[in-house]
Amino acid sequence: MNKLWKIGFFTGLTSFVLLILGVRTILGQTLIFKNYLTFGVFGLIIGIFSFLLLFYNMKIAFRVFIVAVVIGYAEFFRSILMDSGGMGDILGILSLFIISSFGLGLAFIVQFIVILIRKNK
Repeated sequence: MNKLWKIGFFTGLTSFVLLILGVRTILGQTLIFKNYLTFGVFGLIIGIFSFLLLFYNMKIAFRVFIVAVVIGYAEFFRSILMDSGGMGDILGILSLFIISSFGLGLAFIVQFIVILIRKNK
């Protein structure tokens, strides 16, 4: 239980720090309290879902979700770094949110398919 909490905390904190790094450091934007609050809530959501997936022994779903979050952050940083039209920040954050959400849904689907296959054996 203690190990699961640490994994959830680490994934949430890492998500929070990566958002700040991308927006403040790479984009050079000045962040206000609402930005930190939003980034913190997103990091908290990522951390809670990571903890819950492991707590309910959904290890396959956890892996799929973490891969989706990593892909989301890769797209986020790619959008920020490769944008020449000025919309990279918005597109990057939207793609991060969409890919992470899609990954969570896909993680549940894959986990339940595995559970059904194991149950029918």
